[in-house]
Amino acid sequence: METDTRARQYTLTVGRLLNRARNGETLLALAFVLPSLVGFVIFFAVPAVRGVTISFTDWNLISDPNSVGFRNYEKLLQDGEFWHALKVTVRYVLWNIPAQTVLALLMAVLMDRFVRSNWFRGVAILPWLLPNVVVALLWLWMLDPVLGIANEFLSGLGFPRQPFLGSMDQAIPVIALINVWRHAGYVAILIFAGLKTIPKALYEVAAIDGASEWRIFRSVTLPLLRPVLAFVLVTNVIGSFQIFDTVAVTTEGGRGMPRA
Repeated sequence: METDTRARQYTLTVGRLLNRARNGETLLALAFVLPSLVGFVIFFAVPAVRGVTISFTDWNLISDPNSVGFRNYEKLLQDGEFWHALKVTVRYVLWNIPAQTVLALLMAVLMDRFVRSNWFRGVAILPWLLPNVVVALLWLWMLDPVLGIANEFLSGLGFPRQPFLGSMDQAIPVIALINVWRHAGYVAILIFAGLKTIPKALYEVAAIDGASEWRIFRSVTLPLLRPVLAFVLVTNVIGSFQIFDTVAVTTEGGRGMPRA
């Protein structure tokens, strides 16, 4: 009887200690998350809610806002410029996302299987650290139809000069490739982090069974990378629909963009 009592007391004591430890870990986790949470609420959540509220009003920022209901949205849906802009953006996304994802996946696999140097990873992510405006200006100069190094290179190989950003047919693909160059390294680092979580034993077992590199990639790597690839695709699609500065700098806000 006394032994049972001591055992229950011991269990209760251990339970209290575990609860205290969990509470301490929870408070520590909240302390780490709190700065980001505060920043999200102040700079994203509150402005988003405020923007939705303003969209239901007619407001010139001087006088008091007047509620107009869904009238602004009705005008938006009847605006041809809106549908044209949406169409151009969708074309850009269809160029950008597949090329960026495939290139980033290839770079991540190369970093995981063949390139072990941290220097290569640093170089890969360097374009992402540059501001969008700087990247846009850099490529605007390099793709200049007259003095750009890209056309000088094409001329040296015997190919005709290209208008690139000045062409209605080439503007969207070129802008997409500019952003692929900027973001592919960052996306590759994210996928590379996902690759490091895959147990190496799975690759060893597949190799022992005689699977080729392509079969291992298709049957082992890709299925286990689905959560990371889903995150990458969602964030990249959202980011692609928010593009502005690259287009504003390289095409002066629409010069060369194909019209509907």
